[in-house]
Order: sequence, then C-alpha cells, then structure tokens
Amino acid sequence: MLIIGFESSCDETGVAVASTEKGLLAHVLHSQIAMHREYGGVVPELASRDHIRRIVPLTRQALQKAGIQASDLDAVAYTAGPGLAGALLVGASFAKSFAWARGLPAIPIHHLEGHLLSPQLADDAPEFPFVALLVSGGHTQLMRVSGVGRYELLGETLDDAAGEAFDKSAKLLGLNYPGGPELSKLAESGNPDAYALPRPMLHSHDLDFSFSGLKTAVLTRMRALEAEGRATDAVARADLAASTQAAIVDVLAAKSLQALRVSGLNTLVVAGGVGANRHLRAKLQAALASTGGRVYFPPLSLCTDNGAMIAWAAVQRVRAGLVDLPALRDPAFGVYPRWDLQDICVA
Repeated sequence: MLIIGFESSCDETGVAVASTEKGLLAHVLHSQIAMHREYGGVVPELASRDHIRRIVPLTRQALQKAGIQASDLDAVAYTAGPGLAGALLVGASFAKSFAWARGLPAIPIHHLEGHLLSPQLADDAPEFPFVALLVSGGHTQLMRVSGVGRYELLGETLDDAAGEAFDKSAKLLGLNYPGGPELSKLAESGNPDAYALPRPMLHSHDLDFSFSGLKTAVLTRMRALEAEGRATDAVARADLAASTQAAIVDVLAAKSLQALRVSGLNTLVVAGGVGANRHLRAKLQAALASTGGRVYFPPLSLCTDNGAMIAWAAVQRVRAGLVDLPALRDPAFGVYPRWDLQDICVA
C-alpha cells in the first residue's frame, strides 16, 4: 500500500511517500526559515501563503523521487493538528482534495504522533515498549509508548517548553531566528559552567518540567551584563549561551532517566526538533550506556517537521489496524490547532 503524506503545521512544507511493505520511499521539504528570519519569528499568514505556493511542486517532486505516479497511490495522509490553524488548513484541504479527486481515503494524523514514531525511520530502530521524550516546538512531554496509538503521559511542561526556552533565551541574547540552533552554535565556544543558572523542577520528584524561570534567569544575567557594559562581549555571550544550553539539557536528561526508572524500561526515544541538539544526544547516550540501556533518535534530517513522519505514522496506523479506510473517503474534514495526543489513544 502506497501512502503520500503532507505536513504543513507551521513553517515547513513537507511531502513524502511511504509504503506499508517497503517503508519510506521519498520525502521532500521546504523550510520557511529565510522568509521568517526578517521578522524574528513565524508570521502565521505568511506561513500559510507559502504553503500554498510550495505544496503542488513538492508533491510532484515527491512522486518523481519515489518513481511512481499519482494513480499508483492507495491513500493520502495529512497533519490535522496541532499547529497554526491557517497552515493546517492549507495541507488538509489540499490533501482532501487530492484524495477525493482520486477516490482515495485521506488519513488525519496527529503531528506529535508523527514525531513520536519518526525514530523508527532510522536504520537502527527502537522496538515497543519505550519511554519517549517528545521535545517539539511548544511541547515537552515524557510518554510511555507501548505500541501505535498506545501512549501514556508521564509528565509534561507546566509553562514554557524546552524549545521555547532555547528560542526565547536566544532572543534575549540578540540572536537571529531560529533561535534554538543559533544559541547552540554560539554555545560551542562558551563555558557551560560560567553562570549558575537554575535547573527548574530538577528535584521535584515528578516527571513534569518548567522552563519559564530559566528564561527569567537569562534575562537577569543579560541585564547585569548590560549594566557592566559587557552585553556585546563575545566571550560573555558565548558563556551565557553555553550555560543556558547546559541547564536545559541537564533537566531533560535527568527527567528522562527518572522516567525510565519509574516505568521499568531501558529504552528511550527522543523525538522533535530539540532532539537534534548535539549536547543532549551526547549526554543521553553516555547516561544510557552506563546503565545498559539504549537511546534512539530520528535521523537528523527528520528532527524538524517533515512529511516523512506523517506518511510513516499513517503506515504504522494502517499496519496496526487503526484506520477505517472506507470511512475516510468522505470529503468533509476539520483541523485541530489544539489537539491532545491522549485523544487518539486506543485501549
């Protein structure tokens, strides 16, 4: 069975083709980073308009790369939420129209489920069950994953997510959009022990997170540097970036290890954009190696939003028998800017 998947929840337009027998066949992606950098962040209206411009040529490219025709497809998948309402509508309406014109079912996919299952696209893929650290955009969650559609929330952020902590701290440091990768790049030349920044909820005895206090601490440090006339000092800024990154990584790693102990599992999966962070990867790999556990990450090219994870999630749902394909030929559809992952869980 061949499935084409569409992702348009925020600032990447992704299209991919996957097979229930052969796995991922092709994926293409357009990032809007260059366009949004001028504004210091994502502008929803511009994001939606750019998705409209990109989705048709990307669809042609994905089909060509997979070596198939549109007539070879058996189903369509699309991100139905969560995300920006206008951006979601572009992908969903195109996917439903594409499917309806060909008499195909259109499978709505939860964006976070796509991230959650994306590490299985790696050559060395994890098996169920595992603990997942989901760090994507405004989400930071720890989940016990027993199978496709079988997700138990263990803990989540009470305010800012890890990605937001990276981005907001980067903005305080005067770095360009996207802030997270820019902060990590600056941190490479800094001393992570230069500033004693807080590790919020590190000893809270639960699996929840909080990063708003860290952001406030970075702001306080920046104001102190300004008062000292050192706000533009390259060494001081690199040290603050490194200290910020270390604080975020320490909390994510500690809570992930605690989740493994609580669940009794020894396999950790990290998914989402922050999963590309080199220091987080190194810290978790070292920690799991010392306990005899394993940690898995999606391929670096699939850490950001992409169509491959949407097509793959649809493949996994079809394989698991969780999709009523005949019912999904109905042209009616909706999108869900706010959508709890627990809503798609099965018993």
